[in-house]
Formats: sequence, C-alpha cells, structure tokens
Amino acid sequence: MTPRIENARFEELLAGLEKTIAELSTGTAPLEELVAAHQRAVRLLAEAQASLDQLKARADEISRKLT
Repeated sequence: MTPRIENARFEELLAGLEKTIAELSTGTAPLEELVAAHQRAVRLLAEAQASLDQLKARADEISRKLT
C-alpha cells in the first residue's frame, strides 16, 4: 500500500507543476505573481524528482530481490 501513497504524492506534485506551468504560460499576471509561480514550479519540480528517485530506488530494490 505504501507505493500507492508515494505514487499519489508524485501525481499530486505533477498536477501542481502542470497547473503552475499553465499559469506561467499565460504571462498575464503581474511580474511579482509570475516570479512566485516560477519559484513554486522550481520547488514542485525538485520535490517531484525526489519522489520519483525514491520510487525508482524501491523498484530497483524489488527487482534485485527477484533476481
């Protein structure tokens, strides 16, 4: 059950990142809001990458145990 929780976390981060990128792509917000959205996107991307790395490590561990 734990991988599903971690996967949900990754999916939530990815959804947040997609939403933030959509906000940035409009370019209609004031500069201060665009900078804040960019900072949020950078943070979300880093968190999503860390989550993905953890999931990959777990998958690699399972694969090693099966061989």
